[in-house]
Amino acid sequence: MTLLASLMLFGILGILLLLGVPIALSIALSSVLTISLVLPFDVSIITAAQRLATGVDNFTILAIPLFVLAGTIMNNGGIAFKLINLAKVLVGRMPGSLAHTNVVGNMLFGSISGSSVAAAAAMGRIMTPMALRQNYSRTYTAAVNIASAPAGLLIPPSSMLIVYSLVSGGTSVAALFMAGYLPGILWGLAVMAVAYVYAKKRKYPVSEKISWKDRAFIAIDAIPSLLLIVIVIGGIVAGIFTATEGAAVAVLYALVLSLIYKQLKVQEFKTIFKETIEITGMILFLITASSLFSLVMSYTGIPSSISESLLSLTESTIVLLLIINLILLIMGTFMDITPAVLIFTPIFFPVITELGVDPVHFGIIIAFNLCIGNITPPVGSVLFVGTSVAKARLEDVIKMLVPYFIVLIIMVVVITFVPQISLFLPGLFDLL
Repeated sequence: MTLLASLMLFGILGILLLLGVPIALSIALSSVLTISLVLPFDVSIITAAQRLATGVDNFTILAIPLFVLAGTIMNNGGIAFKLINLAKVLVGRMPGSLAHTNVVGNMLFGSISGSSVAAAAAMGRIMTPMALRQNYSRTYTAAVNIASAPAGLLIPPSSMLIVYSLVSGGTSVAALFMAGYLPGILWGLAVMAVAYVYAKKRKYPVSEKISWKDRAFIAIDAIPSLLLIVIVIGGIVAGIFTATEGAAVAVLYALVLSLIYKQLKVQEFKTIFKETIEITGMILFLITASSLFSLVMSYTGIPSSISESLLSLTESTIVLLLIINLILLIMGTFMDITPAVLIFTPIFFPVITELGVDPVHFGIIIAFNLCIGNITPPVGSVLFVGTSVAKARLEDVIKMLVPYFIVLIIMVVVITFVPQISLFLPGLFDLL
């Protein structure tokens, strides 16, 4: 029965995706058809309906639309320019300095907005004209922007890690947030290393020297934007408020700050709320559909069956982790991050539990792998947004991205087999 259910569940899902059916509908339909295999039709329909209704009935999930709203306010509130100016101060004297500014800007803005797509779009619109004026290649500029945008998904606050916390049975959000810092920074440094080699080879210019007086002014000007991270993450880690309450604080802080900067007009609120509702609706539908998917897998014994199959292949923890990484890398190229987290976490969680891998560490492994998929064809949303914003040719950008892919895959292996990279900060703050 388990084998038949597996073939039916994943077979129908694959067929629907190939036919172009939206992924949330594909997940829900394949789940309903599979559960009807093991339960009477009327019972399966009632069970599916109840699960779809209760799949988002969780207080922690409220953090997601609130962080999305905070990020949307920031996108329209002039905060990106403050962060780009700060990034220039930090890396402006390196060869290819605008590229490094783009990377640091994506790390800062992506972490605050919580969206790699928003970061790629915002940074691309600002950095591309500046880079072209200094004779940077359009393809090079697009590749750097695309490759660095997902770094902000690892650096908290991160909706992706909140989703993982829910599916993994309540892994500490605070621990996951702290665990994401060092891998996110390493992602950015890896991209900067490749960008540096390209810049050195092509003799791209260094930005004009900024006086210490101007540096101090720019740094002070960016402090209010950076304080958002300090207040929200600090409050969550210190136990002052939950992730959901922290998200509400982020919305209020972003709104007040944007009004102070006078970059946010009253008529823009309609667009802000519309964007928030669209993104939130998509994410919540994916979560509730994937909740049904997880129920079907659990009821038919698919995760335990896959776990037993993987564990029977070899007793080597190294080999099993490499297999899991490979599967996540491949599937990440075909699926968006949220549904992939929702589907593969319950599949692999029994395996990593058996191997003794810390759930916090595994959350970062999943996140890092799927972030790479966010910038690879055929489904990488950041790849297409970044290419479109830069008005570059897709095939040229993909060729330019190959060295970045190689370096990031190496980083996946390092993070997988050096768990202290992920666990050092959570351990330091006694969150494990």
